[in-house]
Amino acid sequence: MIVCICNNVSDKAIRQAVGNGAHTISALREKLAVGTCCGKCHSCAKTILRDCLEDQASHPVVFQPAFAAA
Repeated sequence: MIVCICNNVSDKAIRQAVGNGAHTISALREKLAVGTCCGKCHSCAKTILRDCLEDQASHPVVFQPAFAAA
């Protein structure tokens, strides 16, 4: 779904940017230019950002130590 018509930014692009470290609406604005023209997409982009961050918090990444093979 296109979230920002002015800059052709999809929800998928927003989710990918959040996965790559954009954890604020300002970071999304910088990376994707979402919400930089008319601003009508701001609330939708913010909702997607919030949902992505909640998903990340409920599925933390667990690192396993690497063991050398003998």
